[in-house]
Amino acid sequence: MLWEDENKVTEFVPPENVIDLSFKINCKQLPTMHAWELSQALYEILPWLAEEPEAGIHQIHGATTGNGWERPSDDEFMYLSRRTRMNLRVPKTRVEATLSLVGKKIDIAGHELQIGEAIEKPLNPLGTLFSRYVVVPDGLDEEGFLQWVIEAMAQRDIHLRKMLCGISHAIHTPDNALETRSLMIADLDKQTSIALQEQGIGEHRHLGCGILMPHKGIKAVGESEEKTHFSGT
Repeated sequence: MLWEDENKVTEFVPPENVIDLSFKINCKQLPTMHAWELSQALYEILPWLAEEPEAGIHQIHGATTGNGWERPSDDEFMYLSRRTRMNLRVPKTRVEATLSLVGKKIDIAGHELQIGEAIEKPLNPLGTLFSRYVVVPDGLDEEGFLQWVIEAMAQRDIHLRKMLCGISHAIHTPDNALETRSLMIADLDKQTSIALQEQGIGEHRHLGCGILMPHKGIKAVGESEEKTHFSGT
């Protein structure tokens, strides 16, 4: 006897264990590199945030040019529009506590920032993800960095097929300067995309590092970058 049920395509429903909160802000300008100052200001209002490993604090980004990978130099200031947002990635269980930021004012390197209303943004399972800053382990050149990413993902049983390594930045703290590179990963299935967004890559998520965001695609960035790494087919 042969009995075959019809294969049914089920819609993927992303889990909402971790989400992004996007806050309106009122602030005229900020130093381009302000990661440490922003984290310290938020810790004062949300002390638990410093000990929450699943949380990520996106750096605030103003207007961009070209394909979105450029902004003012690291030692300059950026001017913010009313559309600029402050984004935090937090576990679903921390959403209510994080919303206590609404109405608060914080100081970031001498610049007052007022926090407005927030909206919840579930993670999007797009197949291409982008991180502006991933901390580079000491002593690794560009090829070594890409290999480190491949090996780190392999430990999670994730086989990467397409990656693109972008520009570098130094993120300064009172103790040291962290070397970072931007990174794009493509050809991910939906489950893997969500898992990577929830877990990130590398250290210092509270400084905006290793936070992966959905991106419309790898082609536009690849056309403007010299170094591309494709593994597999």
